Amino acid sequence: MAPRGPGWAGFLALLLIALLMASNHVAARLAFDHGVTVATAVAFRSTGTALAVGALLILQRVPVALTARERRALPAIGVLIGVQSLCLYAAVARLPVVLALLVFNAFPLMTALWARLLYGHRPERTVLLAMPIILLGLVLALDVLGAASGLGAAGQWRAIGAGVGFALVAAALFGLALVLTQHEAGRLDGRVRTFGSIAVAALVAVAAALAQGGFALPTAPVGWLGLVLLMLLYGTGITLLFTVLPRLGVVGNSPVLNVEPVFALVLGWLILGQSVAPLQVLGALIVVGAVMGLGLRRRRV
Repeated sequence: MAPRGPGWAGFLALLLIALLMASNHVAARLAFDHGVTVATAVAFRSTGTALAVGALLILQRVPVALTARERRALPAIGVLIGVQSLCLYAAVARLPVVLALLVFNAFPLMTALWARLLYGHRPERTVLLAMPIILLGLVLALDVLGAASGLGAAGQWRAIGAGVGFALVAAALFGLALVLTQHEAGRLDGRVRTFGSIAVAALVAVAAALAQGGFALPTAPVGWLGLVLLMLLYGTGITLLFTVLPRLGVVGNSPVLNVEPVFALVLGWLILGQSVAPLQVLGALIVVGAVMGLGLRRRRV
């Protein structure tokens, strides 16, 4: 029998987390447009979040006991999350926020691929059926032939190619991190796992910023606003994920969270003035619907 849904309180909490995560990426674009580098943004965000989750561990007196296998896995997962965050923010800096998140939302396909390659798990039939649907949605959303933009295929890919590449790498790295988390650190308390991985991700981002000559701070007040907001929004979203939701009995990767690109579409238009053609909106809805369908399928198993 399928597990009960989260109820209205859980459903609204999930929507709030999706809104916070979408808003975080919009705030990041504000920071990028006013002098902040990708590495600086990820370093500030990850460090702030690690401190917040660390404080949560102390306040809730969460026991921290890692097996030898988990001690080996957590740093690797943290490095993957760190590089993934850099790549996703690099995509956000180059694409409309909604398009960057839509490409990144292909990570369930990457997860299935990594599970097959590393652990021999055969993809389920529903995943195989979803693949062409998601790809079709991405073709429409990205306007790969340049019809909506009027640039033509070559011109469109010159405009979006680098951003799409970064988003695809982010999706691949996140899918790998999910597979390693499930198989190598799945029994570890989620709060401990999040603190360990994000703390390592913060170190990766700080190292990347220093390698680029140091931190690049905002050059205008709106840039400072974006930098502060991205830290607060992401940190609040993660904190809610590991405090409110477990009490409601809601699985953290609920498909409701996959409406994040829809929120990004609206916020990007309202705040950043980013807009996409109607056909691209249709593609976005196809991708979101297919990914949500995969999530719902997982909950019934």
